[in-house]
Amino acid sequence: MTADAFFSAEPSARASWRLAILMGANSRTYKFALGDALLEHAAHGHPEILLSELAAPYAMSLVAHVAQAPQAPEGTSIGESDFLAVATAESEETQRLSRPTDRLLEAAIKSMPAMVMQKFHNLRGGSEVPHRFYELAGSPRQRVVRLTPDLLQVARSEQAAGLRAELVARWSIVECSFAAGIGRALIEEGVGVDWASLKLTDKRRRRPVTGVADALIGFQHGRCLICDTVLDLADAVAVDHVFPYSLMQRYASVGGWRGPDLDVLWNLAPAHEACNSTKSDRLPRAGELERLARRNIAIMGSPHPLRKTLELALGQAPRHRHGDPWPDFLREVQKCCS
Repeated sequence: MTADAFFSAEPSARASWRLAILMGANSRTYKFALGDALLEHAAHGHPEILLSELAAPYAMSLVAHVAQAPQAPEGTSIGESDFLAVATAESEETQRLSRPTDRLLEAAIKSMPAMVMQKFHNLRGGSEVPHRFYELAGSPRQRVVRLTPDLLQVARSEQAAGLRAELVARWSIVECSFAAGIGRALIEEGVGVDWASLKLTDKRRRRPVTGVADALIGFQHGRCLICDTVLDLADAVAVDHVFPYSLMQRYASVGGWRGPDLDVLWNLAPAHEACNSTKSDRLPRAGELERLARRNIAIMGSPHPLRKTLELALGQAPRHRHGDPWPDFLREVQKCCS
């Protein structure tokens, strides 16, 4: 799915935000730290802030992650003046002070305009998201960040808490893909699912990566796959097997299940717990299959490792010249149920 197709399914500033977070290229994690800081400030409704005011939560957010996981791919050359090097060096003192050190704050203010703030709206392939969320103004000595009405609307919408959860989940996925050993496994083998914790894991070490629902829900535009209404964080959320997992057990007694594994990512979708309970073991309806296909196509447009997981699920499924393989793949699974 192209960015245009994802956006056209729900044309809104919120869809643009999800494009930036979920489908942008990630050579480092600065975008997530900036996104977190933008949502924090915009939630207060202030249309204009000093760059130094934005730099502080940006730096604090990155420092909190630097101590836990790599923020750039293994083997990346990082010079002493690189902001990531400064954040690493100043991490301990910043955490002790509960605020950025002067050196860290100065480095953030200096690097942000020419680095992450230039690239935040960019997508892979050289395009940009349809909406802009800020503009830089003022002199080099007194930079001002103007938060656009689109960002203010996104940060104060009914899905704001969910957007932050999606950002945190995506950040965790990217961190794990950067980690030595684990990252290679994720990129080569995709992710597994631990049903006891409802976490995505790397398949080799079974290390938890992030929650299943938080990792997937943004690709569904924050909606329940069954009823197609918004999933609020206050709602009880379940992870639905769109094609019931019981099919594999049921067919095992009559010659074996001829279809793909139903207990993996391509067939899992966040849903209202009540919708999931009512659906029970019935087969998916046409609208649900259409939404599942769109969701999976959207994931295929994101960077590793979720994309790799779905590529492996498709396996040798025929690739059609005119369109994406998921609608055909799902029709083939339906045939296995008849």
